[in-house]
Amino acid sequence: MSEETPQYEAGAGSANSPEQKRGVLVTVAVCVLFMLAVLAAFLNKMGQPRVLTESEMRANGAVELERPRILDNFQLLADSGETWQTSELAGRWTLVFFGFTHCPDVCPTTMSTLNAFYQSLDEETRADTQILLVSVDPKRDTPEKLREYVDYFNPDFAGLTGEFLNLKRFANQLNVPFNKVPLGEGEYTVDHGSQVVLVNPRGHYHAFFRAPLDPAKMKLTYRSLRATYKG
Repeated sequence: MSEETPQYEAGAGSANSPEQKRGVLVTVAVCVLFMLAVLAAFLNKMGQPRVLTESEMRANGAVELERPRILDNFQLLADSGETWQTSELAGRWTLVFFGFTHCPDVCPTTMSTLNAFYQSLDEETRADTQILLVSVDPKRDTPEKLREYVDYFNPDFAGLTGEFLNLKRFANQLNVPFNKVPLGEGEYTVDHGSQVVLVNPRGHYHAFFRAPLDPAKMKLTYRSLRATYKG
């Protein structure tokens, strides 16, 4: 008695059936989309500023005030020769440094560091950031002299001068000391604080960067301060 060989339909159970091909393509597409979503989320997170703890901020040379300080409104003189008021600080982030054009070392070093920091920012952040040199030597620092000085470091920077008492008042509100020091024969210099003050977009004293300044650390702490700012 002969055994019959089982007969199978052509293509039955084949791994290459149209239905199975479609299933494989759908699975691959879902996996690819999932991986792209994970990659996009990773890249987005990498692009976000790292939020530092208070101790990390201080270790990197920045100190944030527990409560931003509201500044009085009074007049100074812009490097354009026009009247300037402290209320004009509102609207963007401002880094304020008190110095003078006859300063032999600290001021040019700080201005160069601020330029390096400013250039390291992305275009959007840079457009929202102002660097301001406030003179502690109004007798010699005319608006024209200040404009020439800040232009040397970066044409985007700005300078302020004005009456001595108003400059002193502004510095006191930002906790920056300065004093005229006689050198003899009518010559003098000015001792001043070397910290850089950060004013937030509401025009309030928000934080300060301690010397010596480091552009990379400033960028790290500045991005963190901006990220945690409540407005």
